Amino acid sequence: MHRILPSAGAGTPVLGDHEILDPLTLVDPGLADRPYATIAASGISLSGSPIQPVVENLRVRTASVETLLSAYAGRSLLPSEALAVFSNASRSTSAGCKAVLRFVPEAEQSARESDERWRNGTARPLEGIPFGIKDIIDVGGTVTTSGSHFTGNRIAPADADAVAALRAAGAIPFAMTATTEFATGSPHNPRFGTVSNPWDRSRWTGGSSTGSAAGLAARLMPLALGTDTGGSIRVPSCWCGTTGLKPSRDRVSRRGVAPLSWTLDHVGPMGRSAKDIARVLPFMTAQAEPGLASQCTEILADRPCEGLRIGVPVNWFMDLVDDAVLANWENALEIMEGLGCVRVPLDAIDIAPWHDAGWVILQSELATLHSSRLDRAEMFDAGLVHRLKNGLAYSAVDYGRALQMRAEAQTGFLAAMADVDLVVTPGIGGEAGRLDDLTVDVNGVAHTFQSMTSRNTMIFDLTGLPALMLPSGIGRAGLPTGIQIVGRPQADALCLSLGAAFQRATDFHELVPPGLAP
Repeated sequence: MHRILPSAGAGTPVLGDHEILDPLTLVDPGLADRPYATIAASGISLSGSPIQPVVENLRVRTASVETLLSAYAGRSLLPSEALAVFSNASRSTSAGCKAVLRFVPEAEQSARESDERWRNGTARPLEGIPFGIKDIIDVGGTVTTSGSHFTGNRIAPADADAVAALRAAGAIPFAMTATTEFATGSPHNPRFGTVSNPWDRSRWTGGSSTGSAAGLAARLMPLALGTDTGGSIRVPSCWCGTTGLKPSRDRVSRRGVAPLSWTLDHVGPMGRSAKDIARVLPFMTAQAEPGLASQCTEILADRPCEGLRIGVPVNWFMDLVDDAVLANWENALEIMEGLGCVRVPLDAIDIAPWHDAGWVILQSELATLHSSRLDRAEMFDAGLVHRLKNGLAYSAVDYGRALQMRAEAQTGFLAAMADVDLVVTPGIGGEAGRLDDLTVDVNGVAHTFQSMTSRNTMIFDLTGLPALMLPSGIGRAGLPTGIQIVGRPQADALCLSLGAAFQRATDFHELVPPGLAP
């Protein structure tokens, strides 16, 4: 059933039928490039990686994708039983009331069909895995609002490509998760309210994939979809102690997703571990990729990572970072050395102009998409309005030069990676930010969200390089910290391989928020 939360304000703004916005009608100029993209051979069918059946009692809420599939294969758990556990937790917990906006119709029917497939031997690679979907990603027949009053109770006409791909592999979309408005508002969403961090209710999850990260951290779902334009998969993954991948540019289709910035938008998986993401990624890409599937199968078989050359930045990524975050990053690098990796210091890179260019592009394209609604600015989130007005202040030359700098950033960062396989940076510079004053603490000094959240992430939306965020430990306030693993274009599997090896050697990704019921 649907669960539409009431407006957070005194009353719901009234829109005429002609004023209701369908985000999919917002024009993406990048569509003009699609006919020139290389198209993979059609008709390729991917098989799943081997699943080892396990017959044992398990705590469903804390089970990974891998564990759930093993339990299904061992006939010790049915998908319908797992779905009931996750759905009930989403309905009955305070975290669920914030993170989950509504449920997907027919999810229970899909789970019963998955039960039968496991019984009759026709289970697909992700059969029966429930997943959450950020509320800017369409799920057919489900209210999908982009977290905005402007969209009303719009029902998505069809699944977004990423949802359809996961559904075809047997996964079950079951919960629409909260987002900041159009994926670029403030923490305080004017329609659905604020999603607090399950680790500390006075702190934010990070945005804009707020509900997906909170749902994963609170063990309300084993898998979720998010989007990332300046860091919106990776920031909440860092602050909530979960794992999230911003894939290589357009490796996962954006069709059926409300646009924020057609130049920077990415769609990607969020989960409990790099290994779970490796299990899922081959079945959500825009084109069937047997090579990626083979690489991910090796990750699931615990492929070692000896000999990988790890680039270690010497500036920017650690210039505005708390000492505890830096200490956990340094510890992670030492663990990777112990796994057989080789540390290689990078030359200093001038990231600042590239970072700024990313924000010029994001805000300019946001203004292009939404400035026509500024006459109803009171209906927008204040943070969105601020960024929208920034976008209107840029000239065409400013925007054009920022696009030129995107090409420069791609070339420049890849040149810096010439002698390494991957780069490992600290995650976000401080632990989860405070909701009361919207600041992040770095060594006792409060910094604004704007200055902190995208500082270590925007560059990889600009360049399109794959970037994996994963937990690195606990900071001085007792909250999760993270590290970021970055690869060359299409090296998503290599990022996941190092992440999975690191998580085999540590248990940071298994830590749960205080007081979480088993």
